[in-house]
Amino acid sequence: MFKRICEDQLTQALSWSPAVAILGARQVGKTTLARHIATQHPGALYLDLEQAQARAQLEEPSLFFSAHRHRLIVLDEIQNTPELFSVLRGEIDADRRPGRFLILGSASFKLLQQSQSLAGRLALIDMAPLLLPEVMTRFEDMQTLWLRGGFPGSYMAANDAASWHWRDAFVRHFLNTDLPAAVGVTLDPEQMRRFWRMVAHLHGQLFNASAVAASLGVSQPTAARYLDHLTQTLMLRRLEPYHANVGKRLVKSPKVYLRDSGLLHYLLNIHGQDDLSGHPATGASWEGFVIEQICNQVPSGALVSFYRTAAGAELDLLVEVGSKKIAFEVKFSSAPKVTKGFWQACEDVGVDAAYVVSPVQSGWPMKSLGHYPVAVIGPDTMPW
Repeated sequence: MFKRICEDQLTQALSWSPAVAILGARQVGKTTLARHIATQHPGALYLDLEQAQARAQLEEPSLFFSAHRHRLIVLDEIQNTPELFSVLRGEIDADRRPGRFLILGSASFKLLQQSQSLAGRLALIDMAPLLLPEVMTRFEDMQTLWLRGGFPGSYMAANDAASWHWRDAFVRHFLNTDLPAAVGVTLDPEQMRRFWRMVAHLHGQLFNASAVAASLGVSQPTAARYLDHLTQTLMLRRLEPYHANVGKRLVKSPKVYLRDSGLLHYLLNIHGQDDLSGHPATGASWEGFVIEQICNQVPSGALVSFYRTAAGAELDLLVEVGSKKIAFEVKFSSAPKVTKGFWQACEDVGVDAAYVVSPVQSGWPMKSLGHYPVAVIGPDTMPW
């Protein structure tokens, strides 16, 4: 089992909150982590609510919960029994001791909606697919993670072909079962697949709903709704532009990225490292991979965005940590160079530090034209 970055957050949350929910896409390893946490709590109960036997134990949930107040109760796939949330609210109000409930489900957006009745009683922990610090013991691990993506079943497959077949099954199941269940509406799986593949070709670009709608043969609101569905189910990241009064004409449309590089490569028909190295989308794929690594490791409360002006000044990613602004430029090159637009953007925003992220094993400082430090780093190095 990999040591997951969110494990320490989860352990801390259980020490002060009566209930904790793990939010993450299907198959990212939520159940594995929950079972591991349960082993650290003597007498913990694990109930998989997809199983009839587990649901039978909760026919009288109030009695069950009150009888086991001294134990951690793990409720997996809780989105299948939404009526439990009102019972949990009453039970937590009756006994607010920390570490009583750990809840998780495969439809995280639906779970988040259902859990609103537990506001003030529930801590939320985000869980991403596997990240570089969790898997990297040698440089080649980064290449494997980039190619196959971070879903454990794909990353740990016996070979690239097995990883491809895992992702194929994942996409089929997601489109036919998980997505309709998560958003609560009936969707045409083939239409959604075409939209998803179209967005894969726009990976790292500004999202133009009208152009996508025209290509897909649907209305603009429908294309925007499809984007919302894939964003809410954690398949896409919609990166918003940085807005500030900097006296410039700023781009206002969001950028879109597939959050998992393995699924991006599946949708682009990239099977192996040779396919990836020579593909027109290699640079965009690397950019998305790095941005996802950073966004899933930023300090709590940090804001992420991108910066672009009509004149061409641009930052791939801007992270705001309190009053500090950190700029990132992503380059797929072992000897990266930045453009004048990068330096101009750093000055426009007033960054405190800037980094160029490349596939390098060790970084080095760059010559800076401003008062802030600038360095080349690898994607496994975070400046906080």
